[in-house]
Amino acid sequence: MSSTSGLHHVTAIAGHPQANIDFYVTALGLRLVKRTVNFDSPGAYHLYYGDAAGRPGSLMTFFPWPGVQQGRIGTGQSTSTAFSVPAGSLGWWRGHFAALGVESELRSAGSEEERLLVRDPDGLQLELVASSTEDPRDPWDTPAVPAEHAVRGQHSSVLTVARPERTIGVLTEDLGLRVVSQRGGTTRLAAGDGGPGDIVDVVAAGRGSEGLTAGGTVHHIAFRVPDRAAQEAWRHELAERGHHVTTVLDRQYFTSIYFREPGGVLFEIATDTPGFDVDEPLLELGRSLKLPPWLEPRREAIERAVPRISLPAENNPAADAVGR
Repeated sequence: MSSTSGLHHVTAIAGHPQANIDFYVTALGLRLVKRTVNFDSPGAYHLYYGDAAGRPGSLMTFFPWPGVQQGRIGTGQSTSTAFSVPAGSLGWWRGHFAALGVESELRSAGSEEERLLVRDPDGLQLELVASSTEDPRDPWDTPAVPAEHAVRGQHSSVLTVARPERTIGVLTEDLGLRVVSQRGGTTRLAAGDGGPGDIVDVVAAGRGSEGLTAGGTVHHIAFRVPDRAAQEAWRHELAERGHHVTTVLDRQYFTSIYFREPGGVLFEIATDTPGFDVDEPLLELGRSLKLPPWLEPRREAIERAVPRISLPAENNPAADAVGR
């Protein structure tokens, strides 16, 4: 079996969508690249954030439900999501967060990585990682977060599990990642070139309590494959290996299959194509509610059901930024 080419996106659960938008656009400096609904529960939004074009590997997505029960971070979850930022930029980020009233904590993970811990309005744990490994991906450039400091995309995800050897087995034997380091109770694995956006850290939970997936927790993490044909091959192979894999599901901007690994974390395998400009121009991403063809007849009822939201000025793109 070939290896996945890295992380595609991470999806988490939030509370009110406006607070979510304000944080991820203004505080974190990402672009809202798609405003749609949860296809399985269309009375709620599905919000996608990323770089200028919403490229796979830059994406963080949310199901925001106002009044959602607060979740609990614990075993059987992806417990931290890290974004890649340029080396030497964490001092700027600390000042930026402080000016917005957002608490952050500087953590050093070694000579090759520095980390800044921050939590979003729902308590979701995020980290900004300034690595000595250069990240060549183009950032989304806004007045709030200029390009020289801006997020380049996903860096890594942490999986906290009770029996790490089983999760590591799935990642290596079934998804084609490789072990690159082991330090204490953490095993780092990588896909592709092993740079930012290709990394998964598996942490042994010890006697930690089981997580509760609700507000402020990750729902699933997704790995990349290039297209539908590759995805079908992965689905067949995973089923042959004993995984309970869903049918291929049309998510409009990519197609998906899902399965749960033995440690309890929900995995998705998502295609790079067709992308977020399939139903609106790049310059207009995120500005209006987009629905797939099978939900379009219900537009009026859906628009009444979801809360009103507005976009910060930082989400209005410049033509040259989208063209990078």
